[in-house]
Amino acid sequence: MNRLALLAVGVAGLTVLAAGPASAATPEAAADQTVTTCGNSGLQAGLLTRLCAEVTGNTVQFYGKVSLAGPPSPGSPAPAPKELSTTLSTEVVGAGAPPLTQDKPVVFTSTTLDVRGPASTVPCGATVRGTFGVASFPWSPRPVVHEVTLTC
Repeated sequence: MNRLALLAVGVAGLTVLAAGPASAATPEAAADQTVTTCGNSGLQAGLLTRLCAEVTGNTVQFYGKVSLAGPPSPGSPAPAPKELSTTLSTEVVGAGAPPLTQDKPVVFTSTTLDVRGPASTVPCGATVRGTFGVASFPWSPRPVVHEVTLTC
């Protein structure tokens, strides 16, 4: 074969291979996958906080993450456990319903802590806002916020 014929056969083969996996994906498989997104982090009670959302189909679950704001200094003692008061709220934006709020006391040691809220089923196309606040005497909460829009 000449070079032009080999090039044409190679391009045709790559086109078939590239089209194969795309046609194998089904919308049902994509709807069953969980997509996790997280908002910006913030400092609360001297700790790093972040709010994340897991979306599966038209179900959304928010969870707050609490961790050390940075690594401890070499040779320093481990941080003492800290009692925290957490508040996690979720609401469908524009629905007019009051937010669903969960207050939960937790004890933070030095490892990342997840504070999960309840899962909620919401209509496709709705935007859901989550708010996560952490307080520990003498610090008051400075909540972090994250919004997701369900595209089921």
